[in-house]
Amino acid sequence: MRILRVVVTGNVGVGKTTFIRTISDTDVIDTDKKATDETAKLKPKTTVAMDFGTLALSNKDSLHLYGTPGQARFEFMRDILIENATACVVLANATRKADLLYARAVVELIDEQLQIPYIVGLTHTDSHSQELSDISALFALAPITRVNVTDRISIKTVLTKLLEQL
Repeated sequence: MRILRVVVTGNVGVGKTTFIRTISDTDVIDTDKKATDETAKLKPKTTVAMDFGTLALSNKDSLHLYGTPGQARFEFMRDILIENATACVVLANATRKADLLYARAVVELIDEQLQIPYIVGLTHTDSHSQELSDISALFALAPITRVNVTDRISIKTVLTKLLEQL
């Protein structure tokens, strides 16, 4: 039995906490606190340290899912969590350019410093007219897919594609 440490990261409000809550087999441990800065315009609470959930795999391996904060002032937590990660899911809201640029920066960090498997998951694609191929050009050769963070099957598809890279 292996424990695979998967970090779920992305900008504020892309769906990291929802992703983990939707797929976790266990109650999710979170560090959500009242948003007191510009984040409050997007949502009432925000992650300040991490989210944690688990998912048992059919081969008896287990995924430990760590969600990072999305605010720039908490990026040090992302760096701590990703340092020993087995793999990473980088989420980006397809309708917000800032999210796509943040995700690209994380992909570059992974490519340059960590060399671990990752996948870019685009959220909010149902209301987005831009083609996936247009967005994927921003990420060069990075694996990219759509994901609905409220749909367990969608998340399982993303995690399966990620684990195929191991």
